[in-house]
Amino acid sequence: MPVTDVHRDVDNRTLTITAEFAAPPKRIWQIYADPRQLERVWGPPTYPATVVYHELAPGGQVHYYMTSPEGAKHPGYWHVIEAAEPSLLVFEAGIASSDFTPDPTMPASVNRYSFTANDGGTQAVYLSTYPTVESLETALAMGVDKGTAGAIGQIDELLNPRRNNA
Repeated sequence: MPVTDVHRDVDNRTLTITAEFAAPPKRIWQIYADPRQLERVWGPPTYPATVVYHELAPGGQVHYYMTSPEGAKHPGYWHVIEAAEPSLLVFEAGIASSDFTPDPTMPASVNRYSFTANDGGTQAVYLSTYPTVESLETALAMGVDKGTAGAIGQIDELLNPRRNNA
């Protein structure tokens, strides 16, 4: 499991997940830049994602839905704020209606994903900031910390499919 730390900071309304990967930052970036690879790691293992629109550039958007084990589809969105290949991705993310319009009744967060070269691999820091303590607490009650850590854990399988299936 590449996730090395999950830190909740209610006072600062943040959730920070740190992970280590045995691949350079450029390879980790490619996963987020390719919608077919992103689908394999965005949703938790039991909620696979389907990316229906993907524009990874400042001002761009990503539209996707996750499918529950029962087959229910849960749309979501990204509004890309900054995309500095291969080291930084900043975007607002949240839950959406079926036409991918953000749902203002659900928590949204600004996410800052940084990828830093570390001893031949990558240290990834996934920082999510919520606008209010209540929105962070709602997201945590929905299991965003465990779901995100599980989703990130799938990156290792994508990077090393043979090693992980041995």
